[in-house]
Amino acid sequence: MRRLLPQLVLRGREPRWLAPLLVLIAVTVVYAATAGPIRAAGANPAAAYERYVFTPLTNANSLTEVLLAATPLIFTGLAVAVAFRSGYFNIGAEGQFLAGAVGVSVAGLYLPDLPGPLAVPTALLLGVGAGVLWALLPALLRVRFGIDEVVTTLLLNPVALLGVQGLLNGPWRNSESGFPVTDDFGAGYEMPPALPGARVHFGIVIAVALALVIWLVMSRTATGVRVRAVGLSPRAAGFSGIGVKRVLFRSALVSGGIAGLGGACQVLGVGQQLTNEASGGYGYTGIVVATLGALTAVGAVLVALLLGDITVGAQNASLVLQLPPQMGDIIAAALLLAVVSVLVLRRYKLRRRPRHTTEVGAH
Repeated sequence: MRRLLPQLVLRGREPRWLAPLLVLIAVTVVYAATAGPIRAAGANPAAAYERYVFTPLTNANSLTEVLLAATPLIFTGLAVAVAFRSGYFNIGAEGQFLAGAVGVSVAGLYLPDLPGPLAVPTALLLGVGAGVLWALLPALLRVRFGIDEVVTTLLLNPVALLGVQGLLNGPWRNSESGFPVTDDFGAGYEMPPALPGARVHFGIVIAVALALVIWLVMSRTATGVRVRAVGLSPRAAGFSGIGVKRVLFRSALVSGGIAGLGGACQVLGVGQQLTNEASGGYGYTGIVVATLGALTAVGAVLVALLLGDITVGAQNASLVLQLPPQMGDIIAAALLLAVVSVLVLRRYKLRRRPRHTTEVGAH
């Protein structure tokens, strides 16, 4: 007797209609999964989704707020995507983002009189350097001793947070108010606006330019080929003469530098002082951004903009429909789960495999 068992097999060729169909399925699943909580909170799901997704795109002010909310997510999404693409699973973008915020604060507090043309570039370079330094130890432990970077990078995140809190409650406490925030930086450290009269700062331009550079490197250069080869199969890449450890090490440091640059831009663009809220979990959300963006630079930018849209929409829905602000996080989490699931179906298909069973009986 034969039984048919389901089995996941790799697709030989992806049909053109599959990707649009899977996107439609993911959107439908997310809507169905979140309609219940939205209705339980006392709102109409259709009206809520209009507020979450479409309302922030209807006027210039809310559009700039979307760009502002998306900027740090682009940086952390790119940082995670670069590392993951090489097979280095950097879960420490949160700590590296905070390290970049500390690095830029060193310039702002100890070099307050630098003029603008020097102040901002110097501060950004210090932010990048701090992010690289925070990524250095886990990278060395991985390539020298084979210690899992998932654990080491993750454990360094709370260390970075405690370091920031220690500085703000100690030597960097505000000298006038006594609150756990730094003094204001010098006048030259204000990040120029990306658009006249808007809150969105020049960091969004840097982030998009960086995404373009990463896309070009990954898709058009030998370096990108090596990174992708190591990520797909380190053993095969090693047999072909690629220095696997060198690629992993460099990818880890580049990832840390990008996250550090994000922290630096965030501090310079929003407030020009370091606070306990320097990172609102941007490093962890960057993992969502990179994953939903299929570990590509263009995908990371698009997903960051989508999450920025949902963030601004959640504030609007909270004011107008009295929905809890955390509902936006629930929608983003449901979106992540749905997209990861459909990505599996994009690469694999279900096939029933016959299994032979022998009947035991009297002969």
